[in-house]
Amino acid sequence: MVIPLQLDPTAVANGVNNVWILVVCFLIFFMQPGFALLEAGQVRAKNVGNVLMKNMTDWTLGVLVFFIVGAAFTSIVGMLTTPDVPLSIGGAFAYINDPTAYIGWFFGAVFAMTAATIVSGAVAGRMSYKAYVFVAAAMTAIIYPAMPGVAWGGSGLVSGAGYLGQIIGVGYLDFAGATIVHMCGGMAGLVGAKMVGPRTGRFDSNGDSQAIPGHSMLLAVLGTLFLAFGWYGFNVGTQATVLAASDGAVAFNGGALGQVVLNTTLGMGAGGIAAMLVSSAWQGKPDPLWAANGLLAGLVAVTGAVPHVTWWGGVILGGIAGALVLPTYRWVVDSLKIDDVCGVFAVHGSAGAIGTILIPFFGVTASGGYTFLGVDQVVMQVVGVAVVGTWTVLATIAAFKIADVLFGLRVSEEEEEEGLDQSEHGVSVYPEFVPNQNREGIATDGGDVQTDGGEPVADAEVTTDE
Repeated sequence: MVIPLQLDPTAVANGVNNVWILVVCFLIFFMQPGFALLEAGQVRAKNVGNVLMKNMTDWTLGVLVFFIVGAAFTSIVGMLTTPDVPLSIGGAFAYINDPTAYIGWFFGAVFAMTAATIVSGAVAGRMSYKAYVFVAAAMTAIIYPAMPGVAWGGSGLVSGAGYLGQIIGVGYLDFAGATIVHMCGGMAGLVGAKMVGPRTGRFDSNGDSQAIPGHSMLLAVLGTLFLAFGWYGFNVGTQATVLAASDGAVAFNGGALGQVVLNTTLGMGAGGIAAMLVSSAWQGKPDPLWAANGLLAGLVAVTGAVPHVTWWGGVILGGIAGALVLPTYRWVVDSLKIDDVCGVFAVHGSAGAIGTILIPFFGVTASGGYTFLGVDQVVMQVVGVAVVGTWTVLATIAAFKIADVLFGLRVSEEEEEEGLDQSEHGVSVYPEFVPNQNREGIATDGGDVQTDGGEPVADAEVTTDE
């Protein structure tokens, strides 16, 4: 006798959706080695170990801090900035002893680690490791967690239910964190780079920028491709509903997933091509490092937009961000005189802001057609970007000032010259190849290799960013 298996469609859908969330979280975690490779390739050989240590610190310290403090702070910010929602400290921390909430916490954690890791690329080569540890803790405890608190989860200042959302009449659109995650990290990195100051020799006596090439274009580009792979988890994974249960049946949410994966892919491609064309016009030859920058900027620009815009809107947003990444970087270095080593503002900060503000102009209907999302939505997008930028700048200034008082932001000139691998960690990543070091990796006079990372002109450097 065959007994039919009775399955609850809702339970099946919930199970599949939770497994999907776990899988995409693992993909997003794979962005961490991408960050490590990318940043390592952009610094001098004597600072690679320091970059690797900072990347591991972002994850290992970050997940602990985000579990103990950060996730709860997100909830508290949402409660405080939403009308008629009472503040409940106990409710904010309820996830700590609730196994059913752990998958959701993990999903939030991998996003938090992404925002934190972006900062290290801007301050590489001269920031004290102790000070960086403090800033990384602040990023995952307070600075980043406030951002999903004001916009995501159905509550928060700029959500439809929040104070500003009710005034303007619509909620803020940032699907997977173009501003909530990437602009936050990019702005924090820019502020940090300004406060730490430029690397020795980055600007001459006249204030003109001088190239300090990274040591490996190969690592930088490989890191870029690792990040692009993990980005599918970042964007497509945010479409958390794979199966939907309704009327006793289960339906596959293929249309929504397809919209997100298509715009992610097209935005990436358009960003890379646009940056390649701009670098060709700017420098005379197509530069693979700027193409990689543009690829990532295109991804950032569409990250908030992927379910909200048409496919050609995704192409335009990615292309705009890719085209602007080189001139934006040059503006930061040449006009602002900020030594943003990995160009995190050009790739994450400005690209995230531009892509998110322009969402309403490329809106998509349920059937895939075009629609303008309204003036009120444009206003909300501008206001939301302003909220993210203002909070990030002010909170980052406070974190770096405290770190400076407690530890000092910079290593000494002698330690910077020796290299942070030796001065901060007592190691050498390249003991066989860095001149003036013995086979045990001990520096005899602080020398290092300055392998030219494929720099095509006198004042371009390896700036492929995370």
